[in-house]
Amino acid sequence: MAVTESMAGGTPGQTPAVHEGILKRQSARESSARTYARALPIVPVRARGLTIEGADGRRYLDCLSGAGTLALGHNHPVVLEAIRSVLDSGAPLSVLDLATPVKDAFITELFHTLPPGLADRARVQFCGPAGTDAVEAALKLVRAATGRTGILAFTGACHGMTAGALAASGGARDVQVTRLPYPQDYRCPFGVGGPPGAELSARWTESLLDDPKSGVPLPAGMIVEPVQGEGGVIPAPDDWLRRMRRLTADRSVPLIADEIQTGVGRTGAFWAVDHSGVTPDVMVLSKAIGGSLPLAVIVYRDDLDTWQPGAHAGTFRGNQLAMAAGTATLGFVRENALAERAAALGSRMLSQLKELSAAWACVGDVRGRGLMIGIELVNPEADPAPSGAFADLGFSGGVGVSGGVVGLGGLGGLGGPGGPGSPAGPGAAPAWPGPGRTPHPAAPGLATAVQRECLQRGLIVELGGRHASVVRLLPPLTISDEQATAVLDRLADAVAAVARHHKPHETSQQRHPGPAQHTG
Repeated sequence: MAVTESMAGGTPGQTPAVHEGILKRQSARESSARTYARALPIVPVRARGLTIEGADGRRYLDCLSGAGTLALGHNHPVVLEAIRSVLDSGAPLSVLDLATPVKDAFITELFHTLPPGLADRARVQFCGPAGTDAVEAALKLVRAATGRTGILAFTGACHGMTAGALAASGGARDVQVTRLPYPQDYRCPFGVGGPPGAELSARWTESLLDDPKSGVPLPAGMIVEPVQGEGGVIPAPDDWLRRMRRLTADRSVPLIADEIQTGVGRTGAFWAVDHSGVTPDVMVLSKAIGGSLPLAVIVYRDDLDTWQPGAHAGTFRGNQLAMAAGTATLGFVRENALAERAAALGSRMLSQLKELSAAWACVGDVRGRGLMIGIELVNPEADPAPSGAFADLGFSGGVGVSGGVVGLGGLGGLGGPGGPGSPAGPGAAPAWPGPGRTPHPAAPGLATAVQRECLQRGLIVELGGRHASVVRLLPPLTISDEQATAVLDRLADAVAAVARHHKPHETSQQRHPGPAQHTG
């Protein structure tokens, strides 16, 4: 496989010198807060679908997709046509919150896609054009509607970069929001994973809400990502999300679903909450709903609409071009069943990528949902450290769940297998053996190396996760089977190039010779 592809007849002026000059000026003039530009030293000049061409004439397969913004990839024809139609019509491009035919069409299409139970009684608030402002609006809304102030959020969350959104995210310093454990298998906060880990997370949440001495008053709302993206591509279990819905509904706590990155077909359903059948009280939407242009809204149940005029506003909430592009995108995804396509293709890609974890010890976990995929890199040479609450107690058994009762293996007398009250009886195997291995420490350096090797092979990927050790794939929903194969081949080459410096699993060379033989 060639490392890069050249674009025949490239745009005049595209040379390595032009490319380097632009990068040098960017480094000298732009803020130190820039992020993607540091890891991806490219200068995009043209793009279509999955492909970007740089100023130096090199071509790349873009699996960053504007951090999930480009549901249809770069410059999709239906999006361009929608934008041209508005430009040619003479319609105003920015209208504050005035009603227009373009806005009316967008709202109508958006409401066609909403979960059952919300569309019939929904209100929509147009926010400033970034998702973080929509999060701010959602938090203000539930506080105004309930008269309460507290917010429940989850460890690992990423809701935006403004003050309120940051306060609900995983890296907050000045804690103003109560944190709850987000269930996950590979690095379960309780050290057990699977349904038992999710059950323990739910029990903790229920106890916090109902214990009069928990120190957490009844909150104004709970905000949750159905799949944590920046947190490491961690899908919430459907049963657990339904449990959160019941817990909040029973206590009149509005449930806010942050679908900024998971929406518009990304996870294999139009909205990620559709997998669980959950209807939230508030949905926070941005990224893909603008069809590649800035747009952010919240959609919420009408009885929460207690705001006074101007309670949340923004000059650029009337972006007509984004509304037109968004209408075209939402309609195209819905009419062409691209969510179902993402589910099927994403499942195949995940299955193939799991071979990397069998082949290379530095690939700790492969996970995701639809076309939202993560590969976690670990340091296989470091000793695994026990993690989670039960590891701290010296617990090494499994967890059983029967009749809603959690049993902890290895802790006799607490209902675990082999202990008093165990439904399976003495000596029985636990219903869930835990994650099956104690994870090695995260390896952000290896993840960075994989990202760099990918770029050398013409593949753009993002990093995420708690320690920036997760290589993330967010390809457009329009990616073809052939392009998906090319993405997987280049990623496998990159992982193999990095992993050769570490011991493969004992029999991986015999079982999976492919990645080790790629030369890039």
